[in-house]
Amino acid sequence: MSLSTGVLEIAILLVSVILHENAHGLVARSLGDQTATAAGRITLNPIKHLDPVGSLILPAFLYFAHAPVFGYAKPVPVSPRNLKGTDRWGFALVALAGPVSNIVIAFIAVTLVKHRQLSFDLSGNATGSLLAEGLFFAFRINIFLAAFNLLPIPPLDGSRLIRPFLGNEGRRVLDRVEPFGFVIILLAITLLGQPLFRLVGIIESGLLHLLPI
Repeated sequence: MSLSTGVLEIAILLVSVILHENAHGLVARSLGDQTATAAGRITLNPIKHLDPVGSLILPAFLYFAHAPVFGYAKPVPVSPRNLKGTDRWGFALVALAGPVSNIVIAFIAVTLVKHRQLSFDLSGNATGSLLAEGLFFAFRINIFLAAFNLLPIPPLDGSRLIRPFLGNEGRRVLDRVEPFGFVIILLAITLLGQPLFRLVGIIESGLLHLLPI
């Protein structure tokens, strides 16, 4: 991978996670919660969204380690009590907005590939130009981001999607676990490894059926 390709991939990743977080904030605002707006998080300004580890150090480390580039932004703050839906379906809709935004970006990437008649190989390659490589990465990383975020592990979006189906005690357990969510995710990746990413792959396969590949 060339340096220019690596820089392009990190830039696309940053744009993707920023749009993901903005989608959460916009849907929360439409449902009555102004928390993200008050915090200045409904913006395309990357400084407002950057997490030093997840947005810069982790992607750069993965790039130089010749591993798949991945990362995350600071989660947009949401106050469930302010949402229409009383922390049940309202919170679930806010959570769903993030993965949906990633699917939309992937759809746009596929559409541009077809419009420009570029070479696009779902087995993992894009050939012909830096534009083709960028669009392929935009497609691939956004499908991965959507699938990974749908895992039911706090603070991922999937954990918020299952809240409407849990009782009060179940939701309290999620709330208690969430502050340690990223540690749990790292442990899950370390200990489960292949089974976890096999589950992500199953979700990815389902999402691919939503796109005109």
